[in-house]
Amino acid sequence: MDREHQVNDYCIRPARREDDAAVAGIIRQVMTEFGAVGCNYSIADPEVDAMYEAYSTPKAAFFVIEDEGKVLGCGGMGPLTDGEPGVCELRKMYFLPELRGAGMGTALLNTILDAARDADYERCYLETLEQMEQARRLYRKNGFEDIDKPLGNTGHSGCNWWMVKTLEN
Repeated sequence: MDREHQVNDYCIRPARREDDAAVAGIIRQVMTEFGAVGCNYSIADPEVDAMYEAYSTPKAAFFVIEDEGKVLGCGGMGPLTDGEPGVCELRKMYFLPELRGAGMGTALLNTILDAARDADYERCYLETLEQMEQARRLYRKNGFEDIDKPLGNTGHSGCNWWMVKTLEN
């Protein structure tokens, strides 16, 4: 299913190989902004420089938000490492400051969750940081609930907030 669509003045579409440098830049900029730097955070994941390839696997998807050819945000999902079958992980959903507050968080999140449902996932898990209050509000508004400990083995021990959502078809 082609998931490219317009929301407001922005295009949400599947990531392409040529987006890798822009996506890596967004991830590094936002993670640094929130103090999430080091080997215990997703900024250190080997996939950061090759997101297209990392998410071109079965049961995974990665999307970008662009405006006039410039990538301003990204996010995706894939199987939760060492997690229960049927659980995916929301991964690397980050927006540059100029995109925040434009109403695109729910639009991208819905695109990602639709892809997760299409891949037959039953629940979606995410890890974030206490200081990412705006992101946590977005997730709660869209049905994610706080849980008291991490699921699976993401390798992101620096994250201190965990959430999960049951996916209904």
